[in-house]
Amino acid sequence: MGKFWWGNSVSSMQTEGGWNEDGKSLSVYDIVEPGEHRSDWHFANDNYHHFEEDLDLMQELGMNMYRIQISWSRCVKDGCGAFNDAGIAYYDRLINAMIARGLEPMVCLYHFDMPLYLAEKYNGFLSREVSEYFIRFGKGIIDHFSDRVKYWLTFNEQNLYHNPEIAFRIAGYRNGEKTCDELYQILHNVMYAHVSLCNYVHETSGAKIGGMLAYSLVYPLTCTPADIFAAGKWDEFINQTLLEVFAHGHYSEEMMQWVRTHGIDMKAQESDFELFRNHHEDFIAFSYYSSSAISAEHIPDNCTPNWYMHYGRAVNPNLKATEWGWQIDPLGFRQVLCTIYRRYHMPVFPIENGIGVQEEWDGEHMIEDDYRIEYHRAHIQAMKDAMETDGVPVMGYLGWGLIDILSSQGDMRKRYGVVYVNRTNHDLKDMKRVRKKSFAWLQKVIRSDGKNLD
Repeated sequence: MGKFWWGNSVSSMQTEGGWNEDGKSLSVYDIVEPGEHRSDWHFANDNYHHFEEDLDLMQELGMNMYRIQISWSRCVKDGCGAFNDAGIAYYDRLINAMIARGLEPMVCLYHFDMPLYLAEKYNGFLSREVSEYFIRFGKGIIDHFSDRVKYWLTFNEQNLYHNPEIAFRIAGYRNGEKTCDELYQILHNVMYAHVSLCNYVHETSGAKIGGMLAYSLVYPLTCTPADIFAAGKWDEFINQTLLEVFAHGHYSEEMMQWVRTHGIDMKAQESDFELFRNHHEDFIAFSYYSSSAISAEHIPDNCTPNWYMHYGRAVNPNLKATEWGWQIDPLGFRQVLCTIYRRYHMPVFPIENGIGVQEEWDGEHMIEDDYRIEYHRAHIQAMKDAMETDGVPVMGYLGWGLIDILSSQGDMRKRYGVVYVNRTNHDLKDMKRVRKKSFAWLQKVIRSDGKNLD
């Protein structure tokens, strides 16, 4: 497997700021109004101006990889116009500074921040034209950076486009009835763009690219056959059909049978499926934070399985949860690692893992975040068990937002970092970076290459 990667993952809108500088176009996030528990996205961590300090902290931790996102709206006028040299120059500075510190860049091309113009004019990824604009953007970025960037992702957590509770929001969809046909058109347009860029990376460079999903293990709430069936059906339509394309070049037969028998119009072209069949990927990446459960009791008859969790979401009584309701399950992490490799026999890369907790710094004393140490220790041990006992080839372990960032909902109260960033949702304060107790622990883990988890 070669070098094991230890690092940090972020997105552009959660870290950069600089929302209206140097020719950046608006994204859908840039117009979100702040709320009681939500910041706007205008400043974030101000990494657009001050990324050096955070890179120094990653180097001090001993990390050797940093997964970032290159913002579509920063680099292309309205997502479909001219490439913006000033925006690309920012990423030149950032990536060069990473490499200078021994941090291998991993680049993701889309993390939910659709250019506003494309959302308003085309309804985001519901439109095939937007997929083509994204492919154009991706090819331009790959051409510019593939001499330095050897690990690529297209879409963050791509299976979320199969989940109707999330897909329409992250696809830049602005108007419509959120129908089943539209959901399947979105997920297919996203997959078409993903596969097209996988092929382009391999045609034009020696870099590696993989698909990524958010793998939240869903258990049957009880051992009744109906609950077990519902859990399996959800996994097939949300996770496995995506992984089938990543590994084997086609959607799952179970999903396609449902599409045929229920007359779902994906607006797919036959040439798309030929493209899928002839592509390949180098690894499977995923995020993992928690697991959940499902009950079949309230799922309507003949419900399309993508909607199962809308009706059947349940709390697992056997697991503890964070204050945000995310159920902590390190054994589930091991199960996901084993499941992916057992079925697809490709290198596996967990590139997001962490625990979000409300924390406040008193301006003097260290934050004693033993709960974070406990969480990461249990999950790293589960990963080691998957590698050493189960034989899973794991490429690395990247934590999520290990220097505090805005949460995916724009809430600075939900902190994942081993480094505290001194700002709140509505007060930027001094943005000081403050090491938590978990910083020294993680530093020890990384420097021992995962051998010392004490």
